[in-house]
Amino acid sequence: MLSLLHDLQPALYTHRSYVVSSGDDFSASKAAEFESRLRAVCNGSMDAPVIPSSYDISVIPRARKIHQPLWTTPLSALRCFLACFTVLRAPNSQDSQDKHSPGLNQKGGLHGSRGAFAYAYPDLIIANGPATAVLVIVTALLLRFFDVRGTQGKMRSIYVESWARVNTLSLSGRILVAGGMVNRMLVQWDTLARRGQGEFRGALVR
Repeated sequence: MLSLLHDLQPALYTHRSYVVSSGDDFSASKAAEFESRLRAVCNGSMDAPVIPSSYDISVIPRARKIHQPLWTTPLSALRCFLACFTVLRAPNSQDSQDKHSPGLNQKGGLHGSRGAFAYAYPDLIIANGPATAVLVIVTALLLRFFDVRGTQGKMRSIYVESWARVNTLSLSGRILVAGGMVNRMLVQWDTLARRGQGEFRGALVR
């Protein structure tokens, strides 16, 4: 997923928020490594316009664990859904820690520096994966639908379909497309694009 951000311009996206499912320590560590590399690149540039270490990593419950019984899924999905609201509406208060040294917050997530605004809804959401990603997008859609203060023009969404989906969209992809929930659906095989199921921009995430 982070391969999509190799041309990221910190001047445009001055704060990055990474949302990972509980138990996915690998993705959290990779996000921190990416930010470390980004900081090193920007610190080595005389033209660096912003401090690139402004980021946070939030951990939310999985919507459904592998082999989890179906009858328990509504409860775990609800927990994930509520956590998505917390993440998207997190107060953007000034952090007391050193902004170059992210730490573990009380909700189980890593966080870096934040600004001084009451709420900082994301400008853009890039999602990939199963049900948890869908719930993040659905939560953003609901906040925009009810015109919550501060969401105007915010939380546009892009869903990147799995590289493994060659002929048909995943269940998550079908739900998002059928409901018109995403601004852009990117697929990684031209066969899907020719069927009108998304935009083909080559292999993006494997």
